[in-house]
Amino acid sequence: MPNISQRANNVPLSPIRKLAGSAERAKAKGRHVYHLNIGQPDIATPEAAMARLREVDIKVLEYSPTEGWASTRAAFAAAMKKFDVHISKDEVMVTTGASEGNQLLFFSCFDKGDEVIIPEPFYANYNGFAQIADVVVRPVTSTIETGFAMPQIQDFERVINSRTRAIFLNNPSNPTGAFYPRELLEQLALLVKQYDLYLIVDEVYRDFCYDGQEFFSVLRLEGLEDNVIVLDSISKKFSACGARIGTIITRNPDVMVAVSNYGKLRLSPPAFGQWLSEFLCELDDEYMDNVREEYHRRRDLVYERLTKMSGVVSYKPGGAFYCFAKFPVENADHFCQWMLEEFEYNGATVMLAPGEAFYATPGLGVDEVRIAYVLNTTALNAAMDCLEQALAVYPYKKVRDMAVIG
Repeated sequence: MPNISQRANNVPLSPIRKLAGSAERAKAKGRHVYHLNIGQPDIATPEAAMARLREVDIKVLEYSPTEGWASTRAAFAAAMKKFDVHISKDEVMVTTGASEGNQLLFFSCFDKGDEVIIPEPFYANYNGFAQIADVVVRPVTSTIETGFAMPQIQDFERVINSRTRAIFLNNPSNPTGAFYPRELLEQLALLVKQYDLYLIVDEVYRDFCYDGQEFFSVLRLEGLEDNVIVLDSISKKFSACGARIGTIITRNPDVMVAVSNYGKLRLSPPAFGQWLSEFLCELDDEYMDNVREEYHRRRDLVYERLTKMSGVVSYKPGGAFYCFAKFPVENADHFCQWMLEEFEYNGATVMLAPGEAFYATPGLGVDEVRIAYVLNTTALNAAMDCLEQALAVYPYKKVRDMAVIG
């Protein structure tokens, strides 16, 4: 029997989906599983856009250009104006979700053995994209005690070497919900300029900023037109994860040519998703304002509930719809599996994403989890009831004073 590749043997498992089998077995036993492990919103995809999609008259479902239809790219460019970003459609490439955008950038901007600096914890699949491209992730660590605030500029500079090619951010952050304000991004821009690095920022969650914080896109940074690359997606903001449409946005023409060349290998992004994207980009602000308010309520609920759980360390995230929590357990991976396989409360249990795989530094995040507050407040309250009971009876606990970061 032929062997699979060594690359396949070593692929990092996603902590978001790794316990899917346990969740399915729990459901087979009749338990309801509250999914707080994955960023799948329960809010309806905008009906006005869906109705327009159903009316599209299709004779032949054909390929689009590799970069996406001109009308789709123009729609994304126009949507950026609300953030005071002015780009042309030729500076936008449509991708099969932001995930493919990440992969195209790792192949286009980095050679084997090159290094990319990423604040940890970070979106766990970055580890997988780096492994596929033979790129080294060089982490700079942020901590739950500071609410995962951006590390100091000197922390970034300390790990820069001759193989460093980029600094990669997620703003607001998946998995922590940390929000990086304009002044910090401008400080980081000076470092990027000094060492002539790429500054790649996943801005998928830019519409979810709370407490009056104003989002600042790195595409507004002056003098870094050739350095800055932004990733975007319709998945989260419009609750359209299955459309699989994202974008790469950059004013660097060489990068755009390179990602287009790699994109040609997969021919074109999804057609239905591109049509839907255009309709979604044309929506007024009312939809997003209402969605943001809903997630604000969900964030406050989860934060308040976590603060009341004995031994739990938490904080109030500034954006996105995720937070981390440190539990009084020896191993969060085991706790998450135990909840699915051995625990239930009122006929239900909770699925979470263990925190360790969101780090690149061994040993970090062992007692942490990511919580995606993507369920309505009634379901969230029930899930928090379940989690609180589980922590109370879990047999492998460690004692820690409760700490809450405001």
